[in-house]
Amino acid sequence: MAKLIYSAIASADGFVEDADGGIDWGAPDEELHQFINDLERPARTYLYGRRMYETMLYWETAHAVPGQRPASQEFAGIWQAADKIVFSKTLASVSSARTRIERTFEPSMVRQLKSATEHEVTVGGADLAGQAIGAGLVDELRLFLVPVVGGGGKRALPGGAHSELELLGTHRFASGAVYLRYRPRPA
Repeated sequence: MAKLIYSAIASADGFVEDADGGIDWGAPDEELHQFINDLERPARTYLYGRRMYETMLYWETAHAVPGQRPASQEFAGIWQAADKIVFSKTLASVSSARTRIERTFEPSMVRQLKSATEHEVTVGGADLAGQAIGAGLVDELRLFLVPVVGGGGKRALPGGAHSELELLGTHRFASGAVYLRYRPRPA
């Protein structure tokens, strides 16, 4: 059975977007990006909300952008090789290969996906991850906190869902970013 993993880059105060919707402050340097690549390589399916999909769509053609750093080039290949499921009521079509749209988030469909596959599945986007956490579907949380105080915006972890977490590991980067790996404790 596959693990469902929520991974997010957040400000030190827990925001994945600032109050203006900006995310540039969270762009990983080469060291952090390579670490993320190593974690993402086993995942073969990405679950996204519409906004996260539109943000990640950059990676469909990033390999053709001149001057890409090696970790960025590698991540483009990892992303392109994965299947993507976008949960959206409004998205008319997708612009990337290996991608399909589901109109509603159904926990039973995600449970079936997890039981039918051997590889890791990731959930991206705070809103969708919040639904998955609330449904008890997330097996691991991977949070990258960067040394920035966002002061407001979209939270990395949802309000309203309660989950006790067990710390599985940490890593500190030269940039001051910190990786925190957690597993939800059974209720």
